[in-house]
Amino acid sequence: MKNKLTRNISLKIMSVATAVLVWMIVVNVDNPIRTVSYTIQNVELLNQTYIDQKVPLPDTDHGTFRVYITAERKTLSRISASDIRAVADLQQALSFDEDPVMVPITVSCDGVSPGNIEVVPNNLAVHLEDKKTQEFVISVNSGESKPGKGYEIGSLTANPEKIKITGPTSLINIIGNVTANISVDNKTENVTKETELVIYDKNGTQLTDAQMSYLNVPKVTVTAKLWRVRSNIQIIGDYTGEPAEGYQVESVVTVPNVLSLAGSEEALGILEEEGNVIRIPAEYIDISGESSDVETKVNITQLLSDGLKLPSGASEDVWVRVNILPEGSHSYELDTNNIAVENQPEDTQVIFAMDKIELRIKETDGAEETLDPAEIEASVDLEGKTTGNYDLSVKIKLPDGYELVDPVTAEVEISEISIAENSSDE
Repeated sequence: MKNKLTRNISLKIMSVATAVLVWMIVVNVDNPIRTVSYTIQNVELLNQTYIDQKVPLPDTDHGTFRVYITAERKTLSRISASDIRAVADLQQALSFDEDPVMVPITVSCDGVSPGNIEVVPNNLAVHLEDKKTQEFVISVNSGESKPGKGYEIGSLTANPEKIKITGPTSLINIIGNVTANISVDNKTENVTKETELVIYDKNGTQLTDAQMSYLNVPKVTVTAKLWRVRSNIQIIGDYTGEPAEGYQVESVVTVPNVLSLAGSEEALGILEEEGNVIRIPAEYIDISGESSDVETKVNITQLLSDGLKLPSGASEDVWVRVNILPEGSHSYELDTNNIAVENQPEDTQVIFAMDKIELRIKETDGAEETLDPAEIEASVDLEGKTTGNYDLSVKIKLPDGYELVDPVTAEVEISEISIAENSSDE
């Protein structure tokens, strides 16, 4: 038996060596060792608080790095740039006396020995900037969101209302606005939520995620209080002073004469107790010595109590007019459909722009106690007129004992009558 094992021993050793050599050749040909390069941009900076009162800012102008990995082909086929982690430890900085500070980069990748990985450049350039803390007021924004029907946003508040932000001086100095966003779409009850802050620079551009990463910005709680809307709130205007001798105040009118208001439950309750009336104080309009109408514009928001506001989109302006007429005069309204049209062109129709016109009529000797509006005759003359819009004088005929104080005009539109053509299939 021994003789069989040792017989031709040199030949057997040579055969084994040849087999091993062939195996190594086959493996090397089928799965060769190669070097592949990858491009990465993100290098994680470790121990950023290592330098007191300084903020490390990586040089973004040179943020691209090449990583070379040497490994077998099968290993390289499973590697992508996202598998590579690059870090720079600030504690390993070469020197803090230079600008920028050069921090060595260490690259790792699962399944690859560190000795088979090379990065170029092998240092991260970091600028050290002074740290700054500044306080900012938070503005709350509901964007284009709208509450449910019959509700308005009464108030938007943040808790806290202001915060301190710490970061690199250059970044703190460009902050223009700190905003908290909240949506109230279709809501009919108060909304409270915790939200992240959005920061804009002084040009109104939102800071990038990279810029935000250098700021310690806390979350805040935002509350949107929703108020009910009440309509048909009456507006009453007062005045001060007396008109000129021989003249009287006929009426005080406001345009509009009613409005809608949104308010808290408490404020709406108080308004209801006051008769749902907003009164414009007398000092807003003075008619002393006047012999003609006096009109003024009032910003109604100045007269609203706490807890009340106009609905979004509503005009803030209210016009107050004190109508002043000669003594013994009165104002009447005449329906425009009672105005006769003379010399109307053929095949035309006439439409008055207003449904009523105002007549100011003064009593003279022999006047009855009251004037019956049905006794007033009014007409417009379209002689020589064609289609178009006209501001025409209105001819007024009054009973004995009355005279017109002011001339009267009416805006009319003359248009051709359109006739629909009938068609039938033959």
